[in-house]
Amino acid sequence: MKSPDVVIIGSGVGGGAIARQLAPTGARILILERGPRLPAEAENTSAESVFVQHRYRAKEEWQTETGRRFVPGQYHFVGGHTKFYGTAMFRFRERDFEEINFRDGTSPAWPFAYSELEPWYTQAEEIFGVHGRAGDDPTEPWRSGPYPHAPIPHEPVIGDLAQRMTDLGLRPFHMPSAVDLHPGGSCIRCGTCDAFPCRIRAKGDAETRLIDPALRYPNVSLWPDCRATRLITDVHGKDIVGVEILRNGALETIRAPLFVLSAGAINSALLLQRSADSRNPDGLANSSGCVGRYYMNHNTTGLMAMMPGSANETRFPKTLSVNDFYFGTSSDPEPLGNLQMLGKIQEPMIRASRPSIPRWVGRTMARHSIDMLVMSEDLPHAQSTIRPLPNNGVQLTWTRTNHAAHARFVEQTKKLWRRLGAVAVLSHPFGVETPSHQCGTVRMGLDPAHAALDPWCRAYDHPNLYVVDASFFPSSAALNPALTVAAQALRVGDHIASAWCATRRQSADSTNA
Repeated sequence: MKSPDVVIIGSGVGGGAIARQLAPTGARILILERGPRLPAEAENTSAESVFVQHRYRAKEEWQTETGRRFVPGQYHFVGGHTKFYGTAMFRFRERDFEEINFRDGTSPAWPFAYSELEPWYTQAEEIFGVHGRAGDDPTEPWRSGPYPHAPIPHEPVIGDLAQRMTDLGLRPFHMPSAVDLHPGGSCIRCGTCDAFPCRIRAKGDAETRLIDPALRYPNVSLWPDCRATRLITDVHGKDIVGVEILRNGALETIRAPLFVLSAGAINSALLLQRSADSRNPDGLANSSGCVGRYYMNHNTTGLMAMMPGSANETRFPKTLSVNDFYFGTSSDPEPLGNLQMLGKIQEPMIRASRPSIPRWVGRTMARHSIDMLVMSEDLPHAQSTIRPLPNNGVQLTWTRTNHAAHARFVEQTKKLWRRLGAVAVLSHPFGVETPSHQCGTVRMGLDPAHAALDPWCRAYDHPNLYVVDASFFPSSAALNPALTVAAQALRVGDHIASAWCATRRQSADSTNA
């Protein structure tokens, strides 16, 4: 595509939803993705390939503020990180859009209420084919309609767990999940969904539900294996006039009247900083100083509850979640967060994080464990930053917040597991190497002195630039971000589409006159 009207950088949930919304307008849309299409191959479902050999992980190295180097859990493919996500599609709670105080600081309010996003949550659930049932989650926000599909039934071990939790006075509920597991659906419940790509395309990811539908329109094109290196402004440093890309080993510049940056919270912030020029010495969209700051990534800990009396043969365990602790309890009133099942842990996953454990021990552990994720909110902190280094280097500084509350939540959950019959509960906290829920680095807000984007994700400093991925989050809540990114992207896409159509009508009227 030689002369696009819109260039979208990134093909994850944000960029994909924008493309899907704009496709019917007739605008010439070019989607740039730094990675290729992820191949359907036997290794997709191999824990050895995915976790031990890191077959799909990006071949890049970052460092912390102390200089410790590490390989992050980053993936560059068409569809973005949703190719590996666990299908969780939660709406944020109504209170998540309001200011909430914690001992470590404040979770700031969003520039609009839940009610503004609710219709778009409904549309996103329909697009992704989300399974669920309203009314079971005690913290669930109001909704204008039912889930598109019935909840995914629990397998026996998980169903028994849900009943035992209910007997203890909890209110477990069916986790909202975007997977094609319903009558006539393509999912075969293979057991490799969470952290694996789906070989048969049954997972509701950004490639299958957003990018491919957009590409059915002749005015939409996708360039994979194409890396954006910097954005270029006009002589005044205001409008974005082009994007420099590395494609087929050569640099070239693509020009367009409108740009949408959706490269992920970390890479969007990096690209804006690497695009600094004489008019924007601190990077683009950064007169507020927010770009690359306020990085959030949730406090998360994986638990393995050992149940030696029975084997856990569950193939798709991510059907159960618990929010009874989300906004705190009578004994601990501070918000604690969400519990949800992990995908079934396999021996290579244990070996990848604990190489010293003999394989036979790992196999025994995996066979007799029930696995759960404990997730708490991470608060925005000005010293949590993502910064570019020379030679495409990256420095991630994560100033942990709300960690004490998370530690208490983990201990409460361990005690709960023992009441449920576990003889031991092993824990594995996720650290800086796992930026799966990265957000907040180009945040939106009502005041351009303290936010990079307006409530429509439009850059205050550049009228033809939108940043639409989890970087726009003012707060992280304590739930998986994918559905909220999708809902806001659909809202923003509709806003851009309306403006595009209005401009086209004005142009036609002018020509006819």
